[in-house]
Amino acid sequence: MPEESEFPAIVRVVGEALLGGKNDAEFYRGLTDLDRTLTVFDGPQPVGSTTSHGFTMTLPGGPRPVAAVSAVGVWPTHRRRGILSALMRRQLADIRARGEDVAALFASEGGIYGRFGYGPAAAAVSFTLPTRDAALRPDAPRDPALRLRLLDAADARKEIAVVHQAAAPQRVGEFQRGDAWWTRVLRNPPGNPFSDLRCAVAEDDAGPLGYVLYRTRQTWDDHGVADCALRVEELYATAPAAHTLLWEHVLTRDLVTTVTCDMAAPDDPLFHLLADPYRARRRHVDNLWIRLVDLPSALERRSYAAPVDVVLEVADRHCPWNAGRWRLTADTAAARCRPTDQEPDIRLDTAHLGAAYLGGTRLGGYLAAGLLTEVAPGAVQRLDTALHRADLPYCGNVF
Repeated sequence: MPEESEFPAIVRVVGEALLGGKNDAEFYRGLTDLDRTLTVFDGPQPVGSTTSHGFTMTLPGGPRPVAAVSAVGVWPTHRRRGILSALMRRQLADIRARGEDVAALFASEGGIYGRFGYGPAAAAVSFTLPTRDAALRPDAPRDPALRLRLLDAADARKEIAVVHQAAAPQRVGEFQRGDAWWTRVLRNPPGNPFSDLRCAVAEDDAGPLGYVLYRTRQTWDDHGVADCALRVEELYATAPAAHTLLWEHVLTRDLVTTVTCDMAAPDDPLFHLLADPYRARRRHVDNLWIRLVDLPSALERRSYAAPVDVVLEVADRHCPWNAGRWRLTADTAAARCRPTDQEPDIRLDTAHLGAAYLGGTRLGGYLAAGLLTEVAPGAVQRLDTALHRADLPYCGNVF
């Protein structure tokens, strides 16, 4: 664990490794638990670091503790010396010792974290939508009892926190935000070409049912015609009619010609509400990566969509306690995962199980690519069926 006085230098290491701009050590200190931070030194100089946040994240089966790994970086002159591998191994052992059986992260590069047992478990989409093409379906759910209030985001903090707290358990991958994380979400960074954050709250007489955070940018074309942009930062709602009302608000703002969103769930209600979904130009990107730190515990605490009885032979280089053969027996009520000497039905890497854990990635893709071995015909299909979820996992806040 580093000392308090060393934190600014650690922030500089991570910022340099990730090619960041000016790094605000005081701001990031509010988000960082030094007890969960690991640092490698070359003499007095930090040359590598990683941390994790203790989140309550929604997983299949319900919210529970997850280690949210963040701020991973090695000083550029000290790459290729085993620093990252040492940090990852030690961090995984510490996470296990805390009793957290799952770790999650956002990957800066797709080729790094698979080596350490993480698998791409969720996706997101960014999209651009011209407002002239943004009509919603006539049968979109609407509720005349709902109304909108527009205000500065900071003034809506308590109300939107209530909405998010209620919405997060409904989406696998979301985590409950503390005060420090709300400060980050509602921050107006200097030099942003867009406006300060605005908030529209959808509510009825019982209270708030949804909100959208967005920024605008005022521009005019060469003929003096408004060509303004609106960027949605996030939208959460606990009722379908609130989704409709909030999307209608941002898509019909006067002077706005283009609405964009850098990160939305692939199955966001908007893509079903649009009269012509093709008008939203979408680009898919990875979202959460998942690592099973304590494999039997993680599999036993998960919910399953169908009964399954399968023997897994798991390779795990960095968490050797996970390696070996495990018999997973589960139904829609409970699961059991125990060591076994039985012949395996599937041979795979722990990263494959991490990718499939949230129910958004199919093991069948790895099978088709020849990256796992199906010994018993149909075993991968049966396991994929058991891991399936009707909704797609997604995390709306990069940590």
